[in-house]
Amino acid sequence: MTDAGVQPFFVHGENRSSRWLVTCDHAANTVPSSVGGGDLGLPAADMDRHIAYDIGAAGVTRALADALGAPAVLSNFSRLVIDPNRGLDDPTLLMKLYDGSVIPANRHADAVEKARRVDAFYTPYHDAIARLAARQDDTVIVAVHSFTPQLRGRALRPWHIGLLHEHDDRLSDPLLDILRAEDDLCIGDNEPYAGHLPGDSIDRHGLQVGRPNVLIELRNDLIALPESQHAWGTRLAPLLHRALTRMETSNA
Repeated sequence: MTDAGVQPFFVHGENRSSRWLVTCDHAANTVPSSVGGGDLGLPAADMDRHIAYDIGAAGVTRALADALGAPAVLSNFSRLVIDPNRGLDDPTLLMKLYDGSVIPANRHADAVEKARRVDAFYTPYHDAIARLAARQDDTVIVAVHSFTPQLRGRALRPWHIGLLHEHDDRLSDPLLDILRAEDDLCIGDNEPYAGHLPGDSIDRHGLQVGRPNVLIELRNDLIALPESQHAWGTRLAPLLHRALTRMETSNA
């Protein structure tokens, strides 16, 4: 079941045959009409913040997919509607408070409403990723996210880019080495967050099925504009190719 008038995901480059698959869990701040009449009750300024979506990540995802000659799957609903980068039993799957903002349309959402949103938005998005990932036996998944330079009341985050990894470092380790050789970057290793959560997107589509993977976090002030999104996507593509080559050479 899907929400009338809202497609829960978009596929960019559907017919591309690259082994790479790029995903963007938090690509949009869209609120479907079946959720609060299309309004979560937050001011527009909050819907434009990182609490609603990963600012700039969609543009980087499309540019990176183009540069890799790869398909990409992008969500088309706000993380505040239901968070596709959480396991189904994660208490933050449906957020009621995020970075100081109460989400009015979620305050009284019960288990039935949560299940409805999972069926309408979360599941179709993950089904699309699973379908594209299964087309080849050697799929490599790259998840693109962005993070805010500072949470309310917290310290500034210095990293330009961070890699999140846990249990499977085949691709993240060589990519970290390559990124650290770039003179103009401050690199986070499991920063600004640590590792992965059980049931999150990389766990579901990468770790549980043994696919090489990496999750890339970009500081969102660096990718706020279309030109910077394109620049980062095209910059990362050859670095990812080099990292994959090193991974396969070391495993040969």
